[in-house]
Amino acid sequence: MRSLRGRLLLASPALLDPNFRRAVVLIVEHDDEGAVGLVLNRPSETDVSEAVPALSDLVEPGSPVSVGGPVQPTAVCVLAEWDDRDAAGSIVFEDIGLMPAESDPAQVATATRRVRVFAGYAGWSAGQLEDELDEPSWIVARAQVEDVFDPTADLWASVLRRKGGQFTLLATMPEDPSLN
Repeated sequence: MRSLRGRLLLASPALLDPNFRRAVVLIVEHDDEGAVGLVLNRPSETDVSEAVPALSDLVEPGSPVSVGGPVQPTAVCVLAEWDDRDAAGSIVFEDIGLMPAESDPAQVATATRRVRVFAGYAGWSAGQLEDELDEPSWIVARAQVEDVFDPTADLWASVLRRKGGQFTLLATMPEDPSLN
């Protein structure tokens, strides 16, 4: 299978796992050994300045830590839009990439335009994501830079509408189908 790095996974309505219900996941790594992603639409109630004070100068005041997924919920991942792509740990797509683990936040601040901080991540072992795509638990979509920094509460519906066709109708589905 072709790598899904830089693509979005949208939870299908059949995916009932509360960690991923209506989740939009940016795949940041995908190879034969598995995949890693960050849930883009799960802000927490904790500000970056409270949780990770060393990173507070990288984000706007009051920016929340986002819940990147259920794996290692105390691990910090930083996703940024880079002015200097060479300063990124790895580029996911376009100018969006991960902050290297041993970076100096002051240097990162000068090399980036926008930054998001995540606690935890989503992970799949070898072949697991491919199996979930066959079920189908996920809908694959092209990522856009604004998806990473979209403050709207309904990124899931927004990306589905952008896909068009049958997905436009799916985007209107209420979270609780009994409300239909």
